[in-house]
Amino acid sequence: MTGLFSYPKRHLRKLVKDGDYLEAIEFGKNLEKKHSDPDLLFMIASIYYLNGDAQNTLLYLDKTLTLNQNDTEALLMKANLHLYLKDKEQAADCCERLRKIDPQNKEIDEILDKLEKL
Repeated sequence: MTGLFSYPKRHLRKLVKDGDYLEAIEFGKNLEKKHSDPDLLFMIASIYYLNGDAQNTLLYLDKTLTLNQNDTEALLMKANLHLYLKDKEQAADCCERLRKIDPQNKEIDEILDKLEKL
């Protein structure tokens, strides 16, 4: 099944690479209806992130983490987004979860340092 699903993901990446974010979001949402895949959900979250849509980014990051609670990239993006939104408690929670999964991740300390300066 992975091979069958790789073409749509490649197409989605191409849309993003070409800067066609709105088309990419629409295409991604259509794929989501057929496939509940954490990688796809993270890709959609990333597109919303690039588009500056914090609420939908968080929605898709939460969907991603529901399917894979140990997704370090999703947790890192979510921590950075909460930092940007100045939501200290949520950012710190993401960092704490990240620390349990990847204790050597240096970005955690960077985020926590920035949180202290808020």
